[in-house]
Amino acid sequence: MARHRPSPRLPGIATGLRAAWRDGYGLDDLRRDVLAGLTIGTVAVPLSMALAIATGVPPQHGLYTAIVAGAIIALTGGSRFNVSGPTAAFVVILFPIVQQYGLGGLLLASMMAGLILVALGLTGMGRLIQYVPYPVVLGFTAGIAVVIAVLQVPDFLGLQVGQLGEHFVENLGRIAVSLPSLEPLELGIGAFTLGVMLLWPRLHVPIPAPLIGLVVGAVAAYAVNHGIGDPSSGNLVETIASRFTWEARGETGSGIPPIAPSLVAPWRLPGADGEPLALDFELIRALLGPAFAIAMLGAIESLLCAVVSDGLTRTRHDPNAELIGQGLGNIVAPLFGGITATAAIARTATNIRSGARSPIAAVVHSLVVLLAVVALAGLLGLVPMAALAALLFIVAWNMSEARHFLHTLRSAPAGDVAILVTCFTLTVVFDMVLAVAVGIGLAAALFIRRMSLLTQTQRVDSGTHASIDELPGEVALYDINGPLFFGAAEKALVSLHLVDPKVRVVILDMHDVPSMDGTAIVALKALIDEMHREGVSLVLVGLPARILVKLRRAGIRRTAGRLTWCRELMHARKVALRWLDGHETGSNAARD
Repeated sequence: MARHRPSPRLPGIATGLRAAWRDGYGLDDLRRDVLAGLTIGTVAVPLSMALAIATGVPPQHGLYTAIVAGAIIALTGGSRFNVSGPTAAFVVILFPIVQQYGLGGLLLASMMAGLILVALGLTGMGRLIQYVPYPVVLGFTAGIAVVIAVLQVPDFLGLQVGQLGEHFVENLGRIAVSLPSLEPLELGIGAFTLGVMLLWPRLHVPIPAPLIGLVVGAVAAYAVNHGIGDPSSGNLVETIASRFTWEARGETGSGIPPIAPSLVAPWRLPGADGEPLALDFELIRALLGPAFAIAMLGAIESLLCAVVSDGLTRTRHDPNAELIGQGLGNIVAPLFGGITATAAIARTATNIRSGARSPIAAVVHSLVVLLAVVALAGLLGLVPMAALAALLFIVAWNMSEARHFLHTLRSAPAGDVAILVTCFTLTVVFDMVLAVAVGIGLAAALFIRRMSLLTQTQRVDSGTHASIDELPGEVALYDINGPLFFGAAEKALVSLHLVDPKVRVVILDMHDVPSMDGTAIVALKALIDEMHREGVSLVLVGLPARILVKLRRAGIRRTAGRLTWCRELMHARKVALRWLDGHETGSNAARD
């Protein structure tokens, strides 16, 4: 009786949350999640503001991202511990979008990327992280870190550089030209904040260094602005409140609006020219490329983060559910003013170290950020821009993984080093999308070359072969090892075209050929035709049934006295001897 085959299981949703509940969830787990959420929330507030500003949008949009996307992704994703929000990796992609299409264009592209992520999850593409080589990931993340660090130099030094553009080299030139406008007070506040954040962890006090650094920086900036300068004439040290203004619900103010995120249509927000976007097919088509780049980076970042959290907690995430959750978060968050979100490795690691047990910790983190917006918006506006730049310097340094980068340069094979350097250079000079595309292409070419080197064909002395008796001189035994595919087939089969003139039968031992692609089948067919013209017969040995099916579909069939296949070498020897004696018939070939 035929066995019933179960239908493929559709990708789930909220599998991270359901797994936590299935393993048992009590009051002690809730207490740990709340404490972890409080900790990660205090870290997320300054980071969300800093990353939004680095992207080119007002700081509240980063906070809205952590509030809305952080909660939705946690509740619907496939990881128990991922904490999502704005991340540094997206800066190099989102900054040019803001320059070209404004805030409205960025939010619309984020929604389109969310739809792509949901489609990837529903179609089972959650394993795609396995196909992105480590040198590619390390190269583009280190390149992103360099770009982020350079973008913070004007705020850190207080330079009058104007609006930075999309291109790294051009921005570097603008920064160099504006160095004479350096403000010592801005540099002092930035350096002071940076020093505090670097030294604070050595005290082993359980308060996040970014929080302490920004509080100290804000106090120092307030003292400078109100102690040295004249408040009526403007700030000596630029802060969030002095740079950004807002208008909402008929009210206006400076800094961050003290209101919760509210529903807004992204296409009604301003574009690059300050006017509301005109939602049409041309705009959708123009944003499709950036949306695809956002989705690909979001998938890579979120799944990498999930793999890291699995290693720290010995759990397993659901990659397809995680992509669906990331997609839903990026679809909904822009409707509330949130920018692109993905899982953040640093915040996730902090979440785990703080004792988190389930996605509830990430939800608490979102509530902490919401409370900060509603209750502490005025205080957040006091944070100096130089202090945020210092924070992003640390983020960029941690993201660069400089030790791993240098170690890979010193110890990796030359091909991997070339991929790493290429991805790094292309990310810095051009953009991350080009870097990843070229990097994966180079990695694929390198992989094909390495695999082709593993495929070998050699003539075997039958007298010393353990699986077959000695063969007469008219029979040649060849052994093929490795996969036969487009990169290796021609090289592996070319030696068989140079057969000893006295050889009348060739036996190919193909026990160690795990696969053949279309190119290899064409090459094999050409070899068979050439041997047929020269009067040489061919016996294929040890091919799996699935490959034999491919050969039959390609029109390669047994021919009496010319071509057949066997399971074992001893059987192939008997066939070869019968062919030499001229006793082969069509019925014999069929039995073989």
